Amino acid sequence: MIQATNLTKRFENFTALENISCTIHDGCIYGLVGSNGAGKSTLLRIITGVYKQDGGSVTIDGQPVWENPEVKGRFTYVPDELYFLPGATINRMASLYKSIYKNFDPARCKELTGMFGLNPTKPISTFSKGMKRQAATLLALSCKPDYIFFDETFDGLDPVMRNYVKGLICEDVIERHASAIITSHSLRELEDTCDQLALLHKGGLVVESDIQNLKTAQFKIQIAFNHPYDKELFEGISFTHFIKHGSVSNMIVKGDREETVAKLSALSPSVLDVLPLSLEEVFTYEMEALGYTFQLN
Repeated sequence: MIQATNLTKRFENFTALENISCTIHDGCIYGLVGSNGAGKSTLLRIITGVYKQDGGSVTIDGQPVWENPEVKGRFTYVPDELYFLPGATINRMASLYKSIYKNFDPARCKELTGMFGLNPTKPISTFSKGMKRQAATLLALSCKPDYIFFDETFDGLDPVMRNYVKGLICEDVIERHASAIITSHSLRELEDTCDQLALLHKGGLVVESDIQNLKTAQFKIQIAFNHPYDKELFEGISFTHFIKHGSVSNMIVKGDREETVAKLSALSPSVLDVLPLSLEEVFTYEMEALGYTFQLN
């Protein structure tokens, strides 16, 4: 289990993380999303011991990560900005990984290299962006770690390859009870893949919840009346977003669904529909509530 408590990280001109606390359980696929510069990559770098936090603590199974080779030997980290040894091939990188990770499986590496259709003797520097991402992913998975960290996992991958990588990650989590921690700007990918989701904004943790609860804890109401009205009509309804076009209103509601529908039905609307929210809509409305929104003129 990964336990982060009140993590804070400051750089020269800004605070990247402030009092972040989260828990990542074993056998879980944990997604990190947020606005640009929210602190997702910084959080991963602290958890993996690349950065040292300025405040708070982070442990893996009760052990601190910073300057702890034993703990670091239990996870692999695929960063957003990939790095390979100059002139290295997959075979050469595999030899390096084998010297570091005791569970590195050469047969698994060879199998995945073939399944990805990559040439193990060709310099990785000649690969396309997507192929480099594939190489980094297969090397990380071949280590058979307890924890796998991916920063922008699907960046540069085509739709077919994204689905394949998602399948490999899920397979590792299920078969080996590993944990995967993923950052991505693709909410659709996280919705289909993750068990839990954390939403970061300006260095703070806004929401941490399992995917299903996050999508069902709030819902969309579409309602209309045959008479003039405004949002004051809905006193007692806890909504985070409200917009009215003509006689039809749309609102995002938090609370008990049945109780809300009963209250609204008592107002005798001409139209009353309850609609589910996608993860992308949840993200958008949460960010709007924080004042993070852009509109085209």
